[in-house]
Amino acid sequence: MKIICIGRNYADHAKEMHAPLPKSPLFFLKPDSSLLPKKTPFYYPEFTQNLHYECEIVVRINKLGKNISPKFASTYYTEIGLGIDFTARDLQEECKAKGLPWERAKAFDGSAVISERFISKQELNLEKLDFHLLKNDEIVQQGNTKDFIFSIDTIISYVSQYMTLKIGDLIFTGTPAGVGPVQIGDTLQGFIGEEEMYKLQIK
Repeated sequence: MKIICIGRNYADHAKEMHAPLPKSPLFFLKPDSSLLPKKTPFYYPEFTQNLHYECEIVVRINKLGKNISPKFASTYYTEIGLGIDFTARDLQEECKAKGLPWERAKAFDGSAVISERFISKQELNLEKLDFHLLKNDEIVQQGNTKDFIFSIDTIISYVSQYMTLKIGDLIFTGTPAGVGPVQIGDTLQGFIGEEEMYKLQIK
């Protein structure tokens, strides 16, 4: 199982990161060890002083595929979840400044949080799906899939040109504007519509 993360899939987030809009999907990988196990607390890593949340819609692949046509991409997933792509922003900025890869800022243990349950896509309007993140009971991020630069089907088709998608693979579809820092003691709650998908305390 691999975790595929899409970067800069919202224009407002690209703007807040002072980055140009991509002409094709940007993606990077997290290892399976980055997945925070269910019922496991999240502990603030000792190697960063600037840990950021990034709330994202997550797609779970349900069949093997390679070089998938966009018109068939929708048959490769049936469920939608919500996740957090934790980022050690200080490490990321340091690596970018030196022209180095920045896996250590994104791919560390526990950096990929996903909701315990996924929702059937038949129950959702994927063209206009609201989600949001609360930090200590205040909304810090709000997103809607209508603002995607690249749709889920486009992402699946594009990524499958470069690597085979396998059953259980997770695709983090990108984060909207509003990313920001967390501290020990903060509580994060993610919602699709009005349904709570996860609740996490930083320890």
